[in-house]
Amino acid sequence: MYMDDYKRWLAADLEDSALTEELRRIEGQDSEIKDRFAVALKFGTAGLRGVLGAGSNRMNIYVVRQATQGLANWVKTQGGSQLVAISYDSRINSDVFAKTAACVLAANGIKVRIYDALMPVPALSFATRYYGANAGIMVTASHNPAKYNGYKAYGPDGCQMTDDAAAIVYAEIQKTDILTGAKMISFQEGIDQGLIQYVGEDCKEALYDAIKARSVRPGLCKTAGLKLVYSPLNGSGLVPVTRVLHDIGIDDITIVPEQKDPDGNFPTCPYPNPEIFEALRLGLELAQKSGADLMLATDPDADRVGIAIKCPDGSYELVSGNEVGVLLLDYICQGRIENGTMPENPVAVKSIVSTPLADAVAQNYGVEMRSVLTGFKWIGDQIAGLEAQGQVDRFIFGFEESYGYLAGPYVRDKDAIIGSMLICEMAAYYRSIGSSIKERLEAIYAKYGRYLNKVDSYEFPGLSGMDKMAGIMDSLRNNPPADFAGYKVVKVTDYLKPEVTGLPAANVLIYSLEGGASVVVRPSGTEPKIKTYFTTLGKDLAEAQAQKDQLTAALKPLLA
Repeated sequence: MYMDDYKRWLAADLEDSALTEELRRIEGQDSEIKDRFAVALKFGTAGLRGVLGAGSNRMNIYVVRQATQGLANWVKTQGGSQLVAISYDSRINSDVFAKTAACVLAANGIKVRIYDALMPVPALSFATRYYGANAGIMVTASHNPAKYNGYKAYGPDGCQMTDDAAAIVYAEIQKTDILTGAKMISFQEGIDQGLIQYVGEDCKEALYDAIKARSVRPGLCKTAGLKLVYSPLNGSGLVPVTRVLHDIGIDDITIVPEQKDPDGNFPTCPYPNPEIFEALRLGLELAQKSGADLMLATDPDADRVGIAIKCPDGSYELVSGNEVGVLLLDYICQGRIENGTMPENPVAVKSIVSTPLADAVAQNYGVEMRSVLTGFKWIGDQIAGLEAQGQVDRFIFGFEESYGYLAGPYVRDKDAIIGSMLICEMAAYYRSIGSSIKERLEAIYAKYGRYLNKVDSYEFPGLSGMDKMAGIMDSLRNNPPADFAGYKVVKVTDYLKPEVTGLPAANVLIYSLEGGASVVVRPSGTEPKIKTYFTTLGKDLAEAQAQKDQLTAALKPLLA
């Protein structure tokens, strides 16, 4: 079967000659052909993601056309505006794939609003809502290595597509012939017919205004003299992040020169991921040279932001996503209470794998903390629920340990633009009172206890990888460990049982241990990895780290 598909692609007159060359190169190589054609990239709530190249199991214009035809078939049943918003980041072929999607939609009589230059995830979520669109498309593979690209699909609320809608789109995709099934007109035809239009300046400005409106202490940054190093990691963050920071009064911004311009090859780091040291290394070197107060980096689609802070001894320290989430929650609560802008019955939301320290901080300020499944759409879902009740202003903050933050209901996905703004404002505030982010973090630990949160990943590459991962999860379910490293398991929460958790079913296991530590095991939704999340609590960092190391050693053989 896969060999037939390969021969059909090889015989076809493909518009992208690079794909034909790739197919010729692998002639006679069964494993290479199988890898590209034995399966198709699956369309889910996160859309598509895969390695660039030829075949149904790769990202290319034909896979994008087929997916967009499936999406168009669904949109046509939805009534409403019959419009789709599109944005894209700096990855290889992101602009090509975005325009390809626009051409398919226009050929189906569906209107398109597409950004005239790369813009991040929050801008796509905002435009989807601003134009009352039926759907949104963001062409990105987030922080994956350079050889990947992807296609995220959004619903009319600006949140990633629901399971139900994604299932219908997937069914439509499967009915569409990958090479010939999608309707197409040229991009210019779409523009000439008035079906394809660029996103207007009014929409862009409205996004910036919505972000600046969530400032906790407006005007503070104008006089704080904050010195910043920023890296967009060769992605889409440069224009929106620096625009908002300049607007709030932060002008001393040094951009990491090697990572300033959009470049889908990401030449300075293997993963353009603000969670890893290697991606921040050049920024840290520049911060040390310039004596910056703070170093920020956003990922290619600018929905996540990582930071390094200056310590009292002049060194720089990376701050984890959990720590930034807790710091921002603490800062927003404290500031809004102080300024009288805290809503009644405020709500914050975090994912189930994020630190329980946030629950303690929320409780301290009288904020209801809701825990949801991993994936920012579930945080968006909580905002939508509040909106439906006419109480959307109760939402003050949402975060995930994987460096995603949102403070406000203007979009329904994580937003590194507002994350960057609030982190800088927080740094400026602590500086203005003779303190620092580092000192505040230590004060939080002194008050609530020394929590340590760490994530380990185990990769399962190749076609058999998913089967191995499924086998490991089955084994953990059917033969649950009684203890890890001598720490007794006091409770196992299986998120495949919605009747127990009150949340939609998800392939996640949480082991609560004697003494307050916990271990979470979940397969990644976007990569062939099983992730393990550890929370340990000690009298100091060394004690918390020692327990984490013991737990890792105990878990490792179970994931072999």
